Amino acid sequence: MVIVNAVAVTGGIGIVCGVLLALASKLFTVEVDDKVVEIRNLLPGANCGACGYAGCDEMAAAIAEGMAPADGCPVSSSEKHSEIAALMGTTSEESEKKVAHVMCKGCNDLASKKYEYDGVKDCKAASAVQGGNKSCDRGCLGFGTCMEACKFDAIKIIDGVAVVDKEKCTACGKCIEECPKALIEFVPYKNNVIVGCHNKDFGKAVKGVCKIGCIGCKMCEKNCEFDAIHVVDNLAKVDYDKCTQCMVCVEKCPVSVIQGKEA
Repeated sequence: MVIVNAVAVTGGIGIVCGVLLALASKLFTVEVDDKVVEIRNLLPGANCGACGYAGCDEMAAAIAEGMAPADGCPVSSSEKHSEIAALMGTTSEESEKKVAHVMCKGCNDLASKKYEYDGVKDCKAASAVQGGNKSCDRGCLGFGTCMEACKFDAIKIIDGVAVVDKEKCTACGKCIEECPKALIEFVPYKNNVIVGCHNKDFGKAVKGVCKIGCIGCKMCEKNCEFDAIHVVDNLAKVDYDKCTQCMVCVEKCPVSVIQGKEA
């Protein structure tokens, strides 16, 4: 008899709880905008945060509410941007595609080292020890912190230097955030002329730590007919808006720090 009563009481409690949960689900139901769902399905689902929002769900809601542009996701393709714009009844004006690039060419054979690092294989950890093991304080340490941060397999460590595969890069910016040397920058996808150095020391000092660092000689600047490259703070910088990719600066650079190939 006691067992029967216990079962009855338990069953009664279960029924009451079920009714209360059903009522609560009705009372606290949050209506989901169908447009948000449709937009979310068009986003990549990477949740990388490159758009400035916590994830794709928040980004979709922001677009639906008109708080973010239809092409606000840097990871999505232009086709997806157009589809989202169509859902919103607007047009998508595509900006120039950009990709991340590591401004360093100081591989193991060309950049000298202060010491042999035998700690955690992480650039931030290595950088905490006398600025890293490379003699150039602004050079790539090559321990792959940026590579680990990339969700798109767009970065590889080659001969001690991080290299971005621009065909895979989505410009999410995670590698830029993680690099302790701040030497990863966005460059136009279509531009192949890039100065692979981030060292602003004088030429003699640069040559003492790296065989391929920019020495600020201004040979590139003097030979550019389009005023597209200038030496600022001892470091050559390309003006991508003016650069025609004529490759003259690549040919004239005495240390081969300017990379370039025919587009």
